Amino acid sequence: MYCILLLGYPSTNTSKQVRPTRRWCISQRCVIRKVPEPTLFLYTHTRPFPTVEKPLFEVSDFYRDRFAPHFHRTLELLPIPATNHLVMPPQFDVTPEKEGSISNFFYRQLSFTPDVVSGVSLAGKTAIVTGSNTGIGLEVSRQFLDLGVGRLILAVRNEDKGKAAAAGLSVGRDLKGSSIEVWKLDLDSYESVVAFADRAETLDRLDIAVLNAALVLTKHELNENTGHDETIQVNYLSTALLMALLVPVAKAKRANQDGPTRITLTSSDVCAWTSFKEKKSVPLFPEFDKPGNVNLADRMMVSKLLGQFFLAELAKRVPSSVAVINCATPGMVHDSEFNRQVDLTLAGKIAKVFMRRIGYTSPVGARHITDAAVKHGEETHGQYLSTQKLKPMAPIIYTDEGKKISEQLWKETMAELSFAKIEDLINEMSK
Repeated sequence: MYCILLLGYPSTNTSKQVRPTRRWCISQRCVIRKVPEPTLFLYTHTRPFPTVEKPLFEVSDFYRDRFAPHFHRTLELLPIPATNHLVMPPQFDVTPEKEGSISNFFYRQLSFTPDVVSGVSLAGKTAIVTGSNTGIGLEVSRQFLDLGVGRLILAVRNEDKGKAAAAGLSVGRDLKGSSIEVWKLDLDSYESVVAFADRAETLDRLDIAVLNAALVLTKHELNENTGHDETIQVNYLSTALLMALLVPVAKAKRANQDGPTRITLTSSDVCAWTSFKEKKSVPLFPEFDKPGNVNLADRMMVSKLLGQFFLAELAKRVPSSVAVINCATPGMVHDSEFNRQVDLTLAGKIAKVFMRRIGYTSPVGARHITDAAVKHGEETHGQYLSTQKLKPMAPIIYTDEGKKISEQLWKETMAELSFAKIEDLINEMSK
């Protein structure tokens, strides 16, 4: 299979569409649409252009000269393997900058209420939810039970609290055909993450995994086991390890399922708000571990941004036929325990008054995560959802600077997690 990547550029002449000449057309139906902003198009064909015998840059010259008002450049013409994880780039209805703006965030909070997720049966399916004894994780678990999930695994740090949550979820519910289990998962410890993934290998199937566990601190702490910044450790490093380890589990269980495993990361709107002052540091992780005055709110935002970077890179290496990996924001939620340390401070108490006025309750915010996990297809692979639709990730991810950060982050993450042979496991997915 061959493909051509074209960057559509807005034309001053919007009265008609542009149709490449048939000589250079990939198919008779190849029509380049008018676009309101620069847009990436991907077209595929089973053979290369019939008359291309000279260097391929001349094809670029052809498009540049013939369609200069409409195309900034032809990016590349290249042979690619016929894989089933080649997915058309999503066409967003908003720019990354607008989606990431604080004003747009408040507009969404005030004007949008997510729909109850319905019309989906999870009967006979197995789902894992991390951080599921309170808040968003607990409510996602409840919504999975409402959809008839066959086996629900609450992955929690404190097993007693997990058992209490399981008991609460069972109240007034006929669990015939369903079961709730509590598994220990401590994101402070790599050993606990690996043990959890090993246990997941014993499952007959793994249809859904929602990686929701995270924290926000009011005091800078280093992880006792790794020496890394605690926020980065829990929200990014250990979560990335778990996500990567669940991919081979998904591959092993694929034959027992009617579809790929769905791995959904709870992300956040704040990914777009961080100043990310450490972004130019090479290496990156030691910069987070330095002592001193740390803006912990920004550190939490950075940790969530790193999650978006990692997810996007991982999805490039994992076929969507094995696992559909996406992330979603629950929006502002005022009654979750995610901010429990902040809520005890004066600033947190003041902010809580404001959050109650415009924030979602946990059951409502959780609909975003449940929707991302069960309602969408492979078009969400490696993507981000907000308001129950595909939306751009943080603006920096789409920049040249973001590409460099992503490459550096991936390199450092693979080195950090080398004890678990993560890179080898991921590379195996592409074969």
